[in-house]
Amino acid sequence: MSVPSLKVTTFNVNGLRSALRKGLHEWVAREVPDVLLLQEVRAEPMPQALEDLGYHSAWFPAQKPGYSGVALLSREPLHDVRAGMPHDEMDREGRVISALVRGVRFVSVYLPSGSSGPERQGFKDRVLADYQTWVQHLMAEGPPVVIGGDYNIAHREVDLKNWRSNQKNSGFLPHERAWLSAHLEAGLTDCHRHCLGEAAEYTWWSNRGQAYANNVGWRIDYLFSAGVRVEEISVDRAARLSDHAPLSGWVSLN
Repeated sequence: MSVPSLKVTTFNVNGLRSALRKGLHEWVAREVPDVLLLQEVRAEPMPQALEDLGYHSAWFPAQKPGYSGVALLSREPLHDVRAGMPHDEMDREGRVISALVRGVRFVSVYLPSGSSGPERQGFKDRVLADYQTWVQHLMAEGPPVVIGGDYNIAHREVDLKNWRSNQKNSGFLPHERAWLSAHLEAGLTDCHRHCLGEAAEYTWWSNRGQAYANNVGWRIDYLFSAGVRVEEISVDRAARLSDHAPLSGWVSLN
């Protein structure tokens, strides 16, 4: 007897309208994720975008138009939708949304980047501890948790092509990597890494130079779980709907 499961996809679309122009609707119709976690939507709520494919949706845009924003879509009804952490700085930028689907709490998260300079790196460093506390409270509530999103941190040397030259750059700073280690040690499984073993596989490529063509990438998009297994993880590198790739897996429901 097979174990029932849900297909979950997390995807930083780098602008929902742009991704739709590049074929996101067709991709979703073909791949049919049961739960779709979107980041960097950069638009007001657009439930109509995938409604015809049978998706219920919840949206959390940033207060600043055309910036950040997350969404959570499901082929089954969403329950106990929570927009925000709550956290004033994070929530102004629309960075976290969660909901229950078939007894599992799914979270779509877009952690800030610090690559634009010291001010944004300071913001990123400030919110990481608060986000960790929020996730721990979420796990303590009891329902299994699946977190999908863009963490803007590559965890280990194997998680980016040019790790030696990036050790002083945001996204691979020692304290960011140490934070991510502690984040996982608090009770989360890095489902993608669990499937990869020690292999390298990336989810984001810079638009500069020939990064994509030469596979000079970073693994900064994750599927994390607590209390439930997420298996058969795959990266659709060929999709090219964004500078990120969709990351998908199967959530086993016991």
